[in-house]
Amino acid sequence: MDTTPTDLPHLFEQLGLDSSSQGIGQFIESHKLNANELIWRASFWSPAQAAFLQDALERDDHWSGRVDELMSRLMS
Repeated sequence: MDTTPTDLPHLFEQLGLDSSSQGIGQFIESHKLNANELIWRASFWSPAQAAFLQDALERDDHWSGRVDELMSRLMS
């Protein structure tokens, strides 16, 4: 059983990104999604990151809520 916490810092760790509060804030400030753009199709992801995000949403797994949260924050 996977007991990895599914909060935003751990999502950033899964994506290989800086998971500190400052790192998350900087990432969100410098990366934005266009209206109606699917998060995994954004040009700033590596192929592995995009696949992880797509899989999480399509399977509606334990990461999907945090991916939705990130998507919302990237659109604001």
